[in-house]
Amino acid sequence: MGCFPCSGDSSSIKKPEKKRKNYSHINTNHYTKDDQRIPTTVSPNKGGKKENKIDINPSAAPDEVASKRSFCDEDGNRSNSRAFQYTELEAATENFRSENFLGEGGFGKVYKGCLVDTGQIVAIKQLDPNGCQGIREFTVEALFLSLADHPNLVKLIGCCAEGVQRLLVYEYMPLGSLDDHLHGRLSNKKKLDWNTRMNIAAGAARGLEYLHDKMKPPVIYRDLKCSNILLGEGYHPKLSDFGLAKVGPSGDKSHVSTRVMGTYGYCAPDYAMTGQLTFKSDIYSFGVVLLEIITGRKAIDDSRPAAEQNLVAWARPLFRDRRKFSQMADPSLEGQYPVRGLYQALAIAAMCVQEQASMRPVIADIVIALNYLASQTYDPSRLPVHNSRKSSSSYKSRKDDEQKPLAGTTTGDDDDDDDEQTRLND
Repeated sequence: MGCFPCSGDSSSIKKPEKKRKNYSHINTNHYTKDDQRIPTTVSPNKGGKKENKIDINPSAAPDEVASKRSFCDEDGNRSNSRAFQYTELEAATENFRSENFLGEGGFGKVYKGCLVDTGQIVAIKQLDPNGCQGIREFTVEALFLSLADHPNLVKLIGCCAEGVQRLLVYEYMPLGSLDDHLHGRLSNKKKLDWNTRMNIAAGAARGLEYLHDKMKPPVIYRDLKCSNILLGEGYHPKLSDFGLAKVGPSGDKSHVSTRVMGTYGYCAPDYAMTGQLTFKSDIYSFGVVLLEIITGRKAIDDSRPAAEQNLVAWARPLFRDRRKFSQMADPSLEGQYPVRGLYQALAIAAMCVQEQASMRPVIADIVIALNYLASQTYDPSRLPVHNSRKSSSSYKSRKDDEQKPLAGTTTGDDDDDDDEQTRLND
């Protein structure tokens, strides 16, 4: 079964793994030499005061990168990213013991470790030294994360490029991934309540806003999905795995032409069909993630009936009938959610996954709307529990402000100040 039609090699869009694991990462086997992503030398400002000093060229001499004990920013200042010796990371993971194994991705394994000199708990991603894939991802991710600085992006502690070894060292995210909690190994434990879900969605949106609007040059993530949203203490979300990240269009350009890469079920149909990558490609992926957060369903679920396997295809008919909105709420919420908040969250998701890219909202508008929803704490002890099986007549007795149509959404009452009211327009 296909998610979206795709020109060229359809295998470039990956189908989801049968079993996701913590810190799972994608398999990217379709790189070409002309498929440039974030260059190994970047000028972080359009004025071009000084080019970035970071150089992690995979074709460099084996120990060239390892000899650099830290990176430099655009002004020549040392960053906090650190270059590790391989022996340091062997010691941190107790020679990569199986007990420290966290998960396996497309180009290597991830281990939990403890740095001997500082005692810091970290996650260490190790590129398979016997494989030929992943060198470019290593280069892009090490460069990108050494430039980025945002509370909703995973922090790079450092890297190791010694001989054939390539490793990335991250801060450890103790609660695993959003995918773990919605669909994976933690899905049968404590369920995410409505407030936590909205806070995760808002935090992920802020991380994406940083990539689109705050990075210089701006960056298209290209692989936004639940398994790449990691959770720290208090379920604080951080985007991770930037191996597919690509510098966005600049000037009068509307898109970047590139080979189609991404994850099956999250890839925007316009990008899949044309190879024209835009910031709105990420918006579509975010809409899929938001739908997963609201519904508890997977982006692609082969275990469901054919008509329900694709999350977006299943949701679109329901968007047209507000009497069915409550049927889209995750059953594990057990009716504990604000009806108006559910409608507004669904409205945001519906606009993000529109087939026409120009009709999708920009990330700044999404952040405003989700920040508001996240600020409206829901207390199930004070508000009624909603039954998704209620008849349509029960909806007629609800307040008018609990029956907003999906044609648009507001984040506050009609009488609220302008800064508390948001309509998502492109």
